[in-house]
Amino acid sequence: MHVAAQVLVALVAVIHLYFLVLEMFLWDTERGRKAFGTTAAFSRESATLAANQGLYNGFMAAGLVWSLFASDPVAHQTQIFFLICLVVAGVYGAATVSRKILYVQAGPAALALALVLLAG
Repeated sequence: MHVAAQVLVALVAVIHLYFLVLEMFLWDTERGRKAFGTTAAFSRESATLAANQGLYNGFMAAGLVWSLFASDPVAHQTQIFFLICLVVAGVYGAATVSRKILYVQAGPAALALALVLLAG
C-alpha cells in the first residue's frame, strides 16, 4: 500500500509540473489554448495570471516531491497537507471554473490522499 501511495503522490506531482509548463510557458500557444479552451485574445490578455497560477502549481509539485524524499513523520504530514490543498483547490476550481478540474486535479489528489492515509 505504501508503494502505491508514493507512486500516486509522484504522479500528482508530475501532473502539477505539467500544469506549470502549460500555464507558465505554453499558455499563449496553440497547445495551451487547446488545453484550456481559450481564445488567442484571452490567452494573450491573461498570460500573467496564468503564469502566476503555474507558479502555484509548481510549488504544489515541489512540496509533493519534497515529501517523497523527506523522513517520517514530515513526509507523511507534508503529503497530507499538499494533497488536501490540491483537493480543496480542485473542488473550488470545479465549482467556479470548470467541472473538468474536479477530474484532472481534485480526483488524482483525492485518490493519492486516500492511499497515503490508508498506508500511514
